[in-house]
Amino acid sequence: MSGAGKESKNSIQVIKRMMKLLDVLAQSPNAVSLKVLAASAELHPSTAHRILTALVNDNMVERVDQGSYRLGMRLLELGNLVKSRISVREQALPLMRELHALTNEAVNLSVRRGDEIVYIERSSSGRQLMRVVNIIGDHAPLHITAVGKLFLLEDGPEGIRAYAERTGLPTFTKNSIGTLEALERELEEVRRQQVAYDNEEAELGVRCIGAGIRDDTGALVAGLSISAPAERLKPEWAALVKDTADRISRAIGYRGTQI
Repeated sequence: MSGAGKESKNSIQVIKRMMKLLDVLAQSPNAVSLKVLAASAELHPSTAHRILTALVNDNMVERVDQGSYRLGMRLLELGNLVKSRISVREQALPLMRELHALTNEAVNLSVRRGDEIVYIERSSSGRQLMRVVNIIGDHAPLHITAVGKLFLLEDGPEGIRAYAERTGLPTFTKNSIGTLEALERELEEVRRQQVAYDNEEAELGVRCIGAGIRDDTGALVAGLSISAPAERLKPEWAALVKDTADRISRAIGYRGTQI
């Protein structure tokens, strides 16, 4: 076996051992000792300890005391993220189709990933001669997208300033927001209206309206938006977008008083 093949086999073996340890921890409501973990996973204690140390460093496992372990908070974060994204997409798509039928324009579902928005679903029949196409997996900076502005507002004043410093607020069209002061004014309007707009900021000739989707904890987990050529976007669609986003929020468990 070549060196690369041997290394690949060893890596797969480590992953399998790691999953055995995580499975043992998942089956126990209490912290588990290294001795029990190693025996249950059929691993030598030194091998189990080495893998557990790496998992502790990544917050996948928590060391309770010198010799016992339990699942870490990072797994909870990842689980909640997967749960929210799957449930949002499943619940959103039928309502997205309804909104598309009312407007005959592209309807998008997106989530935040770091300093960007990522499109994870879309609904568009493509019957319009001129239409907006956001490909699933496409991404864009927060400050130039309607949904991105909603997520920025959640960050609060300090988070907004940090984003501006971190990214430099790059501009993509003559309408893009390029200063912190302008961004703060824009987000104050978003706060007041509870919907956000992209006024040809990402692409000239294209405008968007976005509204937020919240889960059962009240966290903003996704955003719904409608995109259209600038001359076709109607102001009254803002209420439709907001109502549809609220219905999706309720479908995934949100019970807040704001919707």
